[in-house]
Amino acid sequence: MGKNDWILLGTLAAVCLILFCVFRFLSGSGGDRVVITVDGETYGTYSLAEDQEIPVKQDGRVTNVVCISGGKVHMEEADCPDHLCIRQGEISSEYASIVCLPNRVVVEVVSDDEPALDGMSG
Repeated sequence: MGKNDWILLGTLAAVCLILFCVFRFLSGSGGDRVVITVDGETYGTYSLAEDQEIPVKQDGRVTNVVCISGGKVHMEEADCPDHLCIRQGEISSEYASIVCLPNRVVVEVVSDDEPALDGMSG
């Protein structure tokens, strides 16, 4: 192997390492809690470690069913016409979310390690 081959190999290894670190940072760490909001109001906060099904009720009827299982969360059922929220699949990474626009339901994964922000934080 010549000198140029070693330089190319080293450069390729460095690029791979940088990309790995960037993707690892951007994907976020695993979350601890699931926060469900309906129409901008907090509906409930649930542990990601406890398997459960949460029926989301609006106007006296269940519009969505959120399922937490195996440290992941997904939308099990929805009465919206397009079911895009169901097709989003499972999430478990911090800052990941599932959105059901017709029903105004947002499911977010958050971490207990997040610093609390207030109106003065910037």
